[in-house]
Amino acid sequence: MAFKRVVVTGLGALTPIGNTVEEFWQGLSTGKSGAATITRFDASKFRTQFACEVKDFDVTKYIPRQDARKMDLFTQFAMIVADEAVKDSGIDLESINKNKVGVIWGSGIGGLKTFEEEVINFSNGDGTPKFNPFFIPKMIADSASGQISIKYGFRGPNYITVSACASTNNAIIDAFNYIRLGRINLCVSGGSEAAVTQAGIGGFNGLRAMSERNDDPSTGSRPYDKDRDGFVLGDGGAALILEEYEHAVARGAKIYCEIIGGGFSSDAYHITAPHPEGEGAYLSMVDALDDAGIKPEEIDYINTHGTSTPLGDPQEIKAIERLFGDHAYKMSISSTKSMTGHLLGAAGAVESVAAILAIQHQVVPPTINLFNIDESIDPRIDLTPNVAKARKIDVVLSNCFGFGGHNATLIFKKI
Repeated sequence: MAFKRVVVTGLGALTPIGNTVEEFWQGLSTGKSGAATITRFDASKFRTQFACEVKDFDVTKYIPRQDARKMDLFTQFAMIVADEAVKDSGIDLESINKNKVGVIWGSGIGGLKTFEEEVINFSNGDGTPKFNPFFIPKMIADSASGQISIKYGFRGPNYITVSACASTNNAIIDAFNYIRLGRINLCVSGGSEAAVTQAGIGGFNGLRAMSERNDDPSTGSRPYDKDRDGFVLGDGGAALILEEYEHAVARGAKIYCEIIGGGFSSDAYHITAPHPEGEGAYLSMVDALDDAGIKPEEIDYINTHGTSTPLGDPQEIKAIERLFGDHAYKMSISSTKSMTGHLLGAAGAVESVAAILAIQHQVVPPTINLFNIDESIDPRIDLTPNVAKARKIDVVLSNCFGFGGHNATLIFKKI
């Protein structure tokens, strides 16, 4: 059968460097750091005392207080970005066939804040089991997709993907496949995460995975820099409206770009460490290129996973050099996590929006805090250090890799 074409017709973003898509792009294009001392709790006794939190956030500006109380923060983020994307898409909610609209979301952890609070409250009590009646609905990760579906009455496929930091790339690829197979006409996809909590910071500190640059948080996330010391935890979310091309054209929709391919792989190596030769990253990118039916030389820009960890950064570059050969030195590469921090399961959605905006504006967002490139990285690689770069961008590849060896790659094309 011939696959249907799939395009992006709406975007939403709530990030550490901007609370709307427009603000997010302003932050990306000017190299803004979202890292600062943690405000949600007293982190003074933690090894890492800073993160990339969403700033100036008042949920009541978006969701009635009585409804927000029934949602974990990650679900609140999901509702807000989905609403921005739906409005941006111009969908007529009165006339659209809602049976053919899906919601496929991604989150690596889900309601961590809710779980933490309930356990602390129980531990501090007299032993009598007293739990919030909304504890479980708030905590479970699929509450995000469920709440979006309920709000709009979308009755197509509705679920959440969980594959650590690859979660939302997996969600977007699933939505892409449902549409190109003709199963649905349209899908709200993306992801959200709210893991800047005591348990989140403490857990990743236990793994020795995060930067401890407490004296200078804004430079804590420094992908590919020789002095990087771990990732910076971020929170927020992003949403994309994916739509069948002819359906979008028929309603006169604004089209941002086309999704042309998605790839998956597994490292099959280690629960937290990446494959030392970047094997899984390589296979995921190969699968995405094969799915898209394009050659490596057609990629103009790669938004890398680039978390700022000692092991992960060079392995991804190894995979890129292996796959792209000499073209690896002709295209642009950057890690927007240098600005947003690592949004875990929501990273793929936020970085997909970044990739799409790069196509729209013909500008590569920078890798900030890149002061001294790691000696293991070929200096011919264009890592877009510190300053955004204008260039011709027709095709963008975006990588996400997660604990457990999960890898997922998306390819977007100018239309």
